[in-house]
Parts: sequence; C-alpha cells; structure tokens
Amino acid sequence: MTTSSPPVPAPGSTTLPVTHWFRTFGRPPRILGLDVARALAILGMAGAHIGETSAFDLLDTSTWLDLVHGRSSILFAVLAGVSIALMTGRRELPEPARLPSLRLQLVGRGAVIFLIGLALELLGTPIAVILTLYGLLYVAVIPFLRWRPWRLLIAAGVLALVGPAVLALIAVLALFPYGAGIGLVLYGSYPITVWLAFVFAGMALGRLGIERTHAAAVALGSGVGLMIVGYGLGLVGAVSGLATRAAGEDSTTGSVSGWGTYPEALAAADPLGAVFSAIFAVDAHSGGTAEILGSGGFAVTVIALCILLSRPLRWILLPLGALGSMPLSAYTAHVVSVALIGGPGGFFSSNLFWAGTAIALLLGTTLWSILVGRGPLERLVGRAAVAMASPPGEKGGQAAPVP
Repeated sequence: MTTSSPPVPAPGSTTLPVTHWFRTFGRPPRILGLDVARALAILGMAGAHIGETSAFDLLDTSTWLDLVHGRSSILFAVLAGVSIALMTGRRELPEPARLPSLRLQLVGRGAVIFLIGLALELLGTPIAVILTLYGLLYVAVIPFLRWRPWRLLIAAGVLALVGPAVLALIAVLALFPYGAGIGLVLYGSYPITVWLAFVFAGMALGRLGIERTHAAAVALGSGVGLMIVGYGLGLVGAVSGLATRAAGEDSTTGSVSGWGTYPEALAAADPLGAVFSAIFAVDAHSGGTAEILGSGGFAVTVIALCILLSRPLRWILLPLGALGSMPLSAYTAHVVSVALIGGPGGFFSSNLFWAGTAIALLLGTTLWSILVGRGPLERLVGRAAVAMASPPGEKGGQAAPVP
C-alpha cells in the first residue's frame, strides 16, 4: 500500500520532486492500471453529465462517445469492489482477528463518502450523485469480506441473472410501492441490489490478483464474453420487442423504473411482460440483466486493458494515474464546477466544457500528486477510517489508502 505522504526525494538528494515523481509514481505496490481505469471512470461520468453525445452506432465512430452513459458509473462500482478487496487483504482473505478493525474502517470510509455525497446533492445540480450509494456499498459488503472469489462471482451472477426479474415482479405484484428504502433497493438510477453485483465482481477480481498479467488476460477474455452475452441478449430483446413492450406512445407515463420504459398500467396487467422487460433491458441505467452483463463485461474489459497497457505505456499514462489516485477529490471538483458554472438547478451540455473539465482535472491532480501526494478528500476518508477503528483515547495508525 502507498502512504499519504508526498513523493519527495530522500534527504540530501538533488533530484527534483517532479523527476522523482515520474520515476516512482504508479510503481508497485501501487497498481497504476487501476488508477488509470478510475480516471477513465471519472472522465466518463463527467461526459455523461455534461457532454453532448449521439445515440451509439457501432458503425459510426462519431457516436462512440455515447459509451460513457451508464458504463462509466458501472466501471466506478466494479473498481470500488477491487479496492475493497485490496484494502482488506488483496489475494489473501483477511484473518478473523483483523475483521473488527477492517469492518470499522469500512464504516468510517463509507460514512464520510456518504456525507460528501449528501453535500454534493445539496448543490442542486441535476447530477445523480453516485457517492451516497458508494458510501453505503462500503458498509453493505462487510458481511462478505471473507468470501472466496468463487462465492463472490456466484453472488454477482445470481444478482445479475435473477435479481432484475424478481425485483420487477415484486414491484408489479405490490402495485409499485414507493418510499425512501424501496427507492434505494428497487428503483432509481442506482438500486443497491443491482450495484452489489458489480461490487462483488470487483471484489472477486481483487482477490484473484487482477494486477497480474495472467489474471488480467483472463479477465479480458471474460469481459469480452460477458459483453457478447449481455449485449446479445439486449439485441434479442430489442428485435423481439420484449424489452420495450409498451402500449403505444400515450402510455409511457410511469414505468418499472430501472428496467426500461414499461408502463405501469400495462405491467400490472401483464406481470410476465414486466419480467421480460427486466431481463432484456440493456439501455444505460435500465438495471436489466442484459445491461448488468453487457456493461459489467465492458467494465471488466476496460480494467483488464488498463492493467495490461500500464506497463508498456507507463510514462504516457501517468497523468491519468494521478487523476485516478484521487477519484473522490476529482469527482467532487467536477460536481462543484457544474454547480458554479451552471448554477443551482442549471444545466447545459457542452463537449467544450467536458474537454475543459478533463484538462483541468488532469493538470490539477498531476500537480497535486507531484507536490503534495495523496488527494485531500482521500486523506479525509483515510483519517475517518483510522478514527473509527481506533480504541477510545488511542491514536490510530494509518489506514491503507485505496490502491
């Protein structure tokens, strides 16, 4: 694990901080490929929030920017699972004696991230802030810290294959109930039951040693396979009409939120149709089985490619690595910039703003990493983890930062 101190040369050395940083940043035990993947997730979410994109067409490269929608936040969630695994033992399961401390550290991290997310929501931007869910996920995975990779993968598979259909059926049979807890579990942009599948998959990758070349190559093949299955399933649904069995243009009010456009009136009369919609839905944030498999596979593929390319392209990827080493700070800066430029409740789409945001984040985080080291909010979260796990009256050590 890396420390939170800035990467400065040894005392008496004449090496400049920037030269030392270029030589040492991103080297083991830090995993540069994961930092690069986190940076892509942050920049992708920024594009989903403020970019101008056209509907994706595989044969039209000008539409490929549309890939940022949905997939960027899923990549972020899978990486959260990888980080949790690395913080709690990497390839080794944590010893039972360490569990109380690890659990408290995760609670401390999750609580601070949740509060930061609430603060960002108070800014009034139209962004569906992911940090509140992110904080809750740190707590939700506590019972599964000693699960072996195969158990995590089975759990992720069950949630992906069965979860959407079951939740859709429950929603229909219960006549679409609503409430804060139900919204968190069943509906909304980030239903926790769906996103746990991504976190479990990420934890399995971390336990399997995704940083190793062989493991990354296997993950690459697996990710491509999942994309073929998931997006193929979505294509079948689109061709057959199973994913969007709507009763005309006038009946699109109300939907089984999280599983594509499926009118409540039609769903109530046709529960089987609602289940099919949940299985074959593939659009961004639809939460359907097809999207979980396809976009989850996309995330695994991106992570594997970043791992494999980070060694031969290390020098080129260092700025992305710096950005990805402080994702919480970068994400917060992005949301604040939207609030300042667009105003509370204001919003506009601009690829120029997106490009400016990307450049500013890359430059700012690189300079911060060179001169200071660990990101400011990452330091705050680390201190909260230490404070939570330390006995009363005892100063804690240093929590392991996100690798």
